[in-house]
Amino acid sequence: MRARERGLAPGTVVVVTGASSGIGRAVARAFAACGARLAVTARSTDALDEVVRECAAAHALAEAVAVPADVTDAAATARVAEAALDRFGRVYVWVNAAGVGVLGRLDQVPPDDVRRLWEVNVLGVLHGMRAALPAMRRRGRGVIIDLSSLLGGAVEAPYQGPYAASKAALITLDEVLRQELALSGDHGISVCTVLPTGVDTPFFQHAANRTGRRVRSLPAVATPERVAAAVVRAAVRPRRRVVVGPGARLLPITHALAPSLVRSVIQRRTEKTYFGAPGTAPETDGILHEPSGDTAAVSGGRQARLRTAGRRAAVLAVGAGVVAGALRVRSRRPLRLPSRLPL
Repeated sequence: MRARERGLAPGTVVVVTGASSGIGRAVARAFAACGARLAVTARSTDALDEVVRECAAAHALAEAVAVPADVTDAAATARVAEAALDRFGRVYVWVNAAGVGVLGRLDQVPPDDVRRLWEVNVLGVLHGMRAALPAMRRRGRGVIIDLSSLLGGAVEAPYQGPYAASKAALITLDEVLRQELALSGDHGISVCTVLPTGVDTPFFQHAANRTGRRVRSLPAVATPERVAAAVVRAAVRPRRRVVVGPGARLLPITHALAPSLVRSVIQRRTEKTYFGAPGTAPETDGILHEPSGDTAAVSGGRQARLRTAGRRAAVLAVGAGVVAGALRVRSRRPLRLPSRLPL
């Protein structure tokens, strides 16, 4: 782990929701590698027990406790905070990483699917905020970190409307909370919104699929560990918004400069490249109503590390070619002496 991540003080108390799988699990591991003490929560009890063991093995000072809960239940989420306080005496960082997805056309996705997604992705975050704030106010400091997405935060894509809208809502919630904390004088509490690009997690295996179409390989993706490292950095030095992943900085700028072009490209590639033909997959509920269970994992198997290495190799190859070309051009130029030599 880089020096900046090591800036987290060992013993820092962290709560992570959605810790059984994907980014949440990677975040728990990353904090544990810094010697943090964690309360990890999700619906999958067995998976949480594995996370606790992984955290304990990550650092000699790391400690973790599993508190199974469904973040859509405000009382259950409050009990997560109580368990952290009972075990560790305080809460300094609260990471809202729980999230679900639904794939489908807006006029065809069942309303119950949309309602459940918003209960997890938006109300679940609100419940986490409300559970974390009393403990942070008592000590006058803390950091709330919410996992949003550039999908919804900067761009949109077909067949992911409910998900994108829920992630856009988090940006507004976080901005309002910052303003309210400033008005109430809680200047020691920071709120950070993390917006990743595509991440190599089991998201698409876990998402409810109402398209009847198989999801094909998606664009260049970041590793969950890369996002987790950004979350740890945000806990050490909080910022309002953090973008992370391939093209994370370029995409919003490109969208602002040429929105029609970006929308057209995303629309075409989503339709023609990222989804198979109709009838190539059954409709599924994913983990909307059931825990991830045996399918809980950090990675989604999309080889994000290999893709990252390939991108870097391509950039180096292009750079080397440019330099070599420039040197060849320079070597062909005749030597020209100055008209006047310095005395």
